[in-house]
Amino acid sequence: MTKNTSKYISEGKINRITGSVVDVAFDEKDLPKIYDALETTIGDRRLVLEVEQLLANNIVRCLAMADTDGLERSTPVYNTGKPISVPVGTATLGRIMNVTGDAMDNRGEIKTETYDSIHKNPPTFMEQAPNTEILETGIKVIDLLCPYPKGGKIGLFGGAGVGKTVIIMELIN
Repeated sequence: MTKNTSKYISEGKINRITGSVVDVAFDEKDLPKIYDALETTIGDRRLVLEVEQLLANNIVRCLAMADTDGLERSTPVYNTGKPISVPVGTATLGRIMNVTGDAMDNRGEIKTETYDSIHKNPPTFMEQAPNTEILETGIKVIDLLCPYPKGGKIGLFGGAGVGKTVIIMELIN
């Protein structure tokens, strides 16, 4: 797989691999910042690394966002110069994606123009909706006797075979 290196800031080489922790050596002038996303390939598969720590001798310690099986020392690693970003907005509703924002539900690419960092600050209390909305499940018994608040946490208690899993599966669908 050939890399288009024009979209990358700098290039480093893998120095050490310990499970999902990967140390990458860069030139002193090209060191990435904490939380920068680094990209490399294992065969034809893209692997994203996130910088977690700056070590001595121009080495950065990274965490791999997928398995590192097949990764080798001296493999080139490219600095994107920005943190891992995922798609956001209405295009993501009902979609399943991994931590790097790649679609995992076999429904094609998530088409959106808006991406946010996975390290974005949470909304302030004033930006959040203070009113409680009821989640309309469509299951009459739940909506009438035990309505669920939107965005809240609920628990289902019951004996074996009473339908807890069936109710959760219906809510998911």
